[in-house]
Amino acid sequence: MKIIGSYPKTRLRRMRKSQWLRNLVSETNISSNDLVLPIFIRAGKNRIESIKSMPGIKRYTVDKLPLILNQVKKYKIPMVALFPYTPNNRKDMVGSEALNPNNLICQSLRLIKKKFPSIGTMCDVALDPYTSHGQDGVIINDKIDNDKTVKILVEQSILQSEMGCDVIAPSDMMDGRVGEIRKALDKKKFYDVSILSYAVKYASSFYGPFRDAVGSKSKLKKDKKTYQMDYRNSTEAFRETGLDIKEGADMILVKPGLIYLDIINNLKKNFNVPILAYQVSGEYSLIKNAIDKKILTNESIIESILSFKRAGACAIITYFALDIAKKINQIN
Repeated sequence: MKIIGSYPKTRLRRMRKSQWLRNLVSETNISSNDLVLPIFIRAGKNRIESIKSMPGIKRYTVDKLPLILNQVKKYKIPMVALFPYTPNNRKDMVGSEALNPNNLICQSLRLIKKKFPSIGTMCDVALDPYTSHGQDGVIINDKIDNDKTVKILVEQSILQSEMGCDVIAPSDMMDGRVGEIRKALDKKKFYDVSILSYAVKYASSFYGPFRDAVGSKSKLKKDKKTYQMDYRNSTEAFRETGLDIKEGADMILVKPGLIYLDIINNLKKNFNVPILAYQVSGEYSLIKNAIDKKILTNESIIESILSFKRAGACAIITYFALDIAKKINQIN
């Protein structure tokens, strides 16, 4: 790139001298339309409880969901991502509760589609919130069985679609599951249900608070490195993404997000599909705790989210979604 201009004729600070001018020439911006809010759901009635490992984040019983959904609607966040905190007595070795038409996700979908039809819904397709061992799949001979797991994931996807889910989001990292899910959805005539594939999900240390939030952390005795990606690798992300697009994925997710901006940027440059980022629980908690201790300011939230947009993400799943939408609303 040829550098044009030199001091004193060229003074770059001229373009930074006032807020309105900085706004005028800004390259990257954020709006409520770029946000997806994750919501944790628990069993019972009339309860909202704090999650110790995720300051500021709550679990809601289904009857209390309207409290947060009203905020989502007010601040024009287009979609929520639903995650269950399944009771231990509902967990087993194969995650049977995932196929229960009255599980927490199905109850929540029915409520949202009845009372908040304008809000999009994204549902996690994986077994870890439902298994007694905390893994994302069925264990056979001490290994995660890929194909047996995929069969259950297909049924889970159909059930969620029947309940009104808009975006099916397989996060399990089993090989071939996107193609099998797309085939099954089309066979059932769910042509308009989208698939957001967690194509690039790393075996990260930053998931701890989330696993606590869905109740799988204490169950998990082994890591997930036989199916989640090795964080030392980057080119592998191209293979995962290419395969999932070929199998029918409509959108691709990179998880975690903040420490994998290079991956987001590379995928954006090479694939003509929407790329989303997930600012995961560990990334959220680090920032939130630093803000609470006054080590960082609230502006660090916006700065972190804009980094995803600069890298090429079209949308961000973040626990800060409501905080950001409220701030945007104040500015506007």
